[in-house]
Amino acid sequence: MIHEELSGEIIGAAMVVLNKLKPGLDEKLYERAMMIELKHRGHSISVQASFLVSYRGQLIGNLIPDLIVMMLSSSIPKLSPVSTIHMSLK
Repeated sequence: MIHEELSGEIIGAAMVVLNKLKPGLDEKLYERAMMIELKHRGHSISVQASFLVSYRGQLIGNLIPDLIVMMLSSSIPKLSPVSTIHMSLK
């Protein structure tokens, strides 16, 4: 896995949020709780950032992930896989 440590942190945070809030709530509530939990764990969060997506040099749309998580605990910041995807195919 490319970002195994960060992925584990995100999954762990999601499990804590789900265990505390329980299933059945609106998605936005879980998203906000995830932001709180991830910040509590020392991560930097970006919300609803927009990335242009190209195919064979032509723009085909925007990718807007719900959250982008950056790990700040190491000397070199690591972005979660969803934030580092380069969608331009040649």
